[in-house]
Amino acid sequence: MVRLQLTTLAAIALGHAACAASDGEWLMAAGDFASTRFSPLDQITAANVKELRPAFSFSTGVLRGHEAAPVVAGSTMYVVTPWPNILYALDLAQPGAPVKWKFEPKPDPSAKGVACCDVVNRGAAYADGRVFMTTLDNEAIAVDAASGKPLWRTRLGQIDRGETMTMAPLVVKNKVLVGNSGGELGVRGKITALDTATGRIAWQAFSTGPDKDVLIGPSFQPFYAGDRGRDLGVKTWPPEAWKIGGGNVWGWLSYDPRLDLVYHGTGNPGPWNPEQRPGDNKWTAGIFARRPDTGEAVWFYQWTPHDEHDYDGVNESVLVDLDLGGAARQVLLHPDRNGYVYMLDRRTGQVLSADPFVTITTSNGVDLDSGKLKANPKTSPRVGEVVRDICPASPGGKDWQPSAWSPRTRLLYIPHQNLCQDAQTYETGYIAGTPYVGADLKMKPGPGGYRGEFSAWDPVGRRKIWSVKENFPMWSGALATAGDLVFYGTMDGWFKALDAKSGALLWQFKAGSGIIGQPVSYRGPDGKQYVAVLSGVGGWAGAIVSGQLDARDATAGGGFVNAMKDLPKATGQGGTLHVFALP
Repeated sequence: MVRLQLTTLAAIALGHAACAASDGEWLMAAGDFASTRFSPLDQITAANVKELRPAFSFSTGVLRGHEAAPVVAGSTMYVVTPWPNILYALDLAQPGAPVKWKFEPKPDPSAKGVACCDVVNRGAAYADGRVFMTTLDNEAIAVDAASGKPLWRTRLGQIDRGETMTMAPLVVKNKVLVGNSGGELGVRGKITALDTATGRIAWQAFSTGPDKDVLIGPSFQPFYAGDRGRDLGVKTWPPEAWKIGGGNVWGWLSYDPRLDLVYHGTGNPGPWNPEQRPGDNKWTAGIFARRPDTGEAVWFYQWTPHDEHDYDGVNESVLVDLDLGGAARQVLLHPDRNGYVYMLDRRTGQVLSADPFVTITTSNGVDLDSGKLKANPKTSPRVGEVVRDICPASPGGKDWQPSAWSPRTRLLYIPHQNLCQDAQTYETGYIAGTPYVGADLKMKPGPGGYRGEFSAWDPVGRRKIWSVKENFPMWSGALATAGDLVFYGTMDGWFKALDAKSGALLWQFKAGSGIIGQPVSYRGPDGKQYVAVLSGVGGWAGAIVSGQLDARDATAGGGFVNAMKDLPKATGQGGTLHVFALP
């Protein structure tokens, strides 16, 4: 009964019905359509979490960055590995959770050579007896959840042009939504909706180009005047530059069933050298609201017009209902790489607030009247110069690693970085399938010398309530539970449970490799609550270990190596699923 009440509370707080299979399952990477990453399970509490013990573990056999969230449907857990993107089904009803089946899609090894930031995969999605996944070489695949047999495979991109896929799909009604990666190689961004039964393309929307390609039509009503006009996806670029301009949809998707809107971010414009692409470079580094049935755009907001620092715009958008000034508002919370926590009206795209959660030197706030970010020209990259102390660095105040929302504490839990960088840009040319960047970066710790932080953010009060500093950048996702706990992992291998109200450390476990995965919680067939997370350091932040990069090259790994020279001493390669429960 307690769990039912908490599920109902969460549904009310989030403004939509709880996930159909709400009884302790975890059917998608984000946990629910609203991207809250909140579990209504409450057996594990602040009072007893110190008793948490390993229940079982599983080696994936892969030693690259494990960013995925395990997915749980019924008595089966589904885990997708980094390349070669093996999908495992584990039988939770049996002791030790043995493998029921595994599906090996055998993606083209050439995809590894064009993946920008490790060969990661961020997880699968379950719906209607099928598991949906993507592969690094641009396939979307549906697999029969009971047998592991592929039902359909649809190729959506070309690796010889630098295109890859790393994102976790989202299933909305009878469509599975996926997007591409490759902004650092001049790949034009897009989101695709596939029929869940057949794999046929239902619609596809690009992030740059003429309105017809972006699926902008009569229903498009952006809140701000700067986003209105015909074919802005062409006119805000130099001639033909939009064709190789990035804006990839590689991050998180959310869905509001009441408004029938899907929300997705768009990535950075290319190349990184901003002087080669004057203009706002629409529709990159922003967020679209679209109709899931047709893909038609309803509104758009650009977090970072003319993105100068590779800030993208693909971070999670958490859908919640809040009381603001005595009125209930349907809002969207988005901690962006540009360093601001945004609150938008999710019906219209109006910015209600935008507040810094990290040190920022690249801008001077957001004009709430125009919605425009006020860029700081002093930190704008200039060819032939070394521009120093750019804060936040290109991975942003936070990167892809998703935050979690608790309807009990009304706080957003944000895993993020404290990094700055020095940058030198240069003229670059486009050759298909090769880097299209035009910048050398050297990242470094931000003010205070630490590189990571885990913060509890009050969106109504517009401030941090508490925060915990970490030596290395935060690169794992967050999980909040009805036991008033939050979980996250560190790059040196600690998996931690904190008091969601105070931030006090209550429990920790040392894994053999750094943790950059997304923790989840589920109810097992035995009725117990479990918490699961993948270890296996890597991703952009951990490439010095997973990719065995040379620490003497400060610009390696897009400049991240310069900030992570000590990581190989703290952890090694790995790939293990860890699952915990009370005795």
